[in-house]
Amino acid sequence: MTAPVERGPAGSGTARPVTADAPADAPADVPADASGSTGAAAVGRLGAGVWTALVVVYVVWGSTYLAIRIAVETMPSFLSAAARFLTAGLLLAGFVAVRHGRAGFRADLRQLGSAALVGLLLLTGGNGLVVLGETSVPSGLAALLVAAVPLWMVLLTAAGGERPKRAELAGVLLGLVGLAVLSAPAIGGSVAPAGVVAIICATLTWASGSFAGKRMRMPGNVFASSAYQMLAGGLGNLLIGLARGEERGLRPGDVSARSWLALAFLVVFGSLVAFTAYAWLLRAAPLTLVATYAYVNPVVAVLLGWLVLAEPLTGPTLLGGAVVVAGVCLVVSVSRGSGRKPARASVREPDRA
Repeated sequence: MTAPVERGPAGSGTARPVTADAPADAPADVPADASGSTGAAAVGRLGAGVWTALVVVYVVWGSTYLAIRIAVETMPSFLSAAARFLTAGLLLAGFVAVRHGRAGFRADLRQLGSAALVGLLLLTGGNGLVVLGETSVPSGLAALLVAAVPLWMVLLTAAGGERPKRAELAGVLLGLVGLAVLSAPAIGGSVAPAGVVAIICATLTWASGSFAGKRMRMPGNVFASSAYQMLAGGLGNLLIGLARGEERGLRPGDVSARSWLALAFLVVFGSLVAFTAYAWLLRAAPLTLVATYAYVNPVVAVLLGWLVLAEPLTGPTLLGGAVVVAGVCLVVSVSRGSGRKPARASVREPDRA
């Protein structure tokens, strides 16, 4: 569970319209220079980098629900989220420093404020509430609830004047039908209402953060922007955890080895790998296509929950999963076949810090 979007290189001396996304064939690992500019014209078709990043987000983020569930077995919720994102943010900042030097962190106050706001929405309001919810909600059900994110994102996109194609909307609705089939048996069981409410609130803040990250002026370097967001979100989780008193009685020796391993997985793969891939996708692909990760993640999460934690895998689960995948295929095929370029935005010279 965004991220930065380049609205023009930081410190640019002239205002000019630029594509809101990186070129489709830009490498998914690093920007071409410290400002994040690729130096090439954007292309209409989606390149191999987009599909590779999508697969990473689909699979890795699907497995993070299981990792979160294992981590909170012996770790406090918000403090574990704080440890995850502060560690990942510092590691990513170190990578930027080695790869690009001080120039890689170039950003004005407006860009820093945008990155901090998006980080708080995504990683404190979004991920932090999911971690809290998973202290009482099974990992598979948590993933099913988070799959409501595309609905909010489609509504936000439409409200912003970028109405999706009818076929894309049909794919979203088909996916939601599958999620209803998946969710009905689980919600009918014994589930803590507070945990469910926490995760639903998380979907709203996550969708808002994704929508804002697509439109606000962010630091030009996608990795530096992700690091700023992780550090802001990690600090937000830390403050909430301390306010809740989660540090009381906490002893590292009481944390199980599997919880430590789960946290390490979340830092390296959930944050450094998948979050950065998602950050780049919001620059390189249509928002409706990026949102499809929330359809595949539940399928992965439910299967892993069944295999590792013996969470129930029933006929409705298999049927709903098949319908979900069908919805994803429809949205992806429309985005691939349309050749539609990402929305453009006028950019003026950044405010001087």
